Amino acid sequence: MPTTPAAEAPAPEALRTPAAPAAPRPRPPARPRPRVLLGATAAAVAVLLLLVALGTLLHQPLLIPPLAASAALVAGAPDLPLSQPRSVVGGQLLSALTGFAVLAVAGPGPWGAAVAGGLALGVMALARAPHSPAAATAVVVALQATPFWSFLGLLALACLLLVAAGLAGAPATGRTYPTYWF
Repeated sequence: MPTTPAAEAPAPEALRTPAAPAAPRPRPPARPRPRVLLGATAAAVAVLLLLVALGTLLHQPLLIPPLAASAALVAGAPDLPLSQPRSVVGGQLLSALTGFAVLAVAGPGPWGAAVAGGLALGVMALARAPHSPAAATAVVVALQATPFWSFLGLLALACLLLVAAGLAGAPATGRTYPTYWF
């Protein structure tokens, strides 16, 4: 039975490459200090409850899932570019506009919503306002065919409240927010 050259003999030592040393595995982040953890959690809960209270008074849903994710970023990771006012406000509003543009072309539905979510990423990148939760806002708009002016107005109000909560909560955690505005 014929054998293949690779099976006949092992490679000479000179042709073998030494194994690269294993890179150390990344470790999860350290637990936050209790003051930071409590302050960030309290700020997130407070601003989300405020959105619910205002929505109740206005008889409009002001709390949508992407805003809960935005609150988590602002309160829990205030140093990230995704958490800065430019990204929170600009990313959310640009993504909503992207959702409305896709809605105008494709109508409401999951196919258009998928396109809107993806396009929102590109729009935010071009505007240098990255905010990943905002891609979900584009999806919400394209799925639900929300009323244009009322949705944009309420979204702008909610985003400003998120930024205000970040400003108010920063001293309690000993952090600085924002690291830049625009």
